[in-house]
Amino acid sequence: MTAAPDHAIRKRRDAFNRALAKADLDAIGPLLAQNAILITGTDSAVISGRKAQLVAWEREFTAPLRTIYTRTPETILVSPIEPIALEHGRWQGVTATGLPLASGSYTAKWRKSGADWVIEAEIYLTLA
Repeated sequence: MTAAPDHAIRKRRDAFNRALAKADLDAIGPLLAQNAILITGTDSAVISGRKAQLVAWEREFTAPLRTIYTRTPETILVSPIEPIALEHGRWQGVTATGLPLASGSYTAKWRKSGADWVIEAEIYLTLA
């Protein structure tokens, strides 16, 4: 693992967390690869593609009881031969007042695209 990709991915994850907290769809889009895939933690729903994910996040942001999700990276493994990396960590969903609703583990695959790292795939496991 090199420090530069690890730091860049952690910064991008922080940006994603801020965008989720602020319900900022414009900030989420550039963090996702065009064909990004998300597999949810509880029902294993598959949300395929950047557009589909933005629609899902918009629906989440306008829900009467909105959940605010935070992902906390624990490790980032950077490939020494390709511009890809895996992020492993913990996630939590809370209400607007901070009441915990769900939490668990996740893994995200990142790819360097131009100057930035983008998420290609995320898979979530609900543990609580």
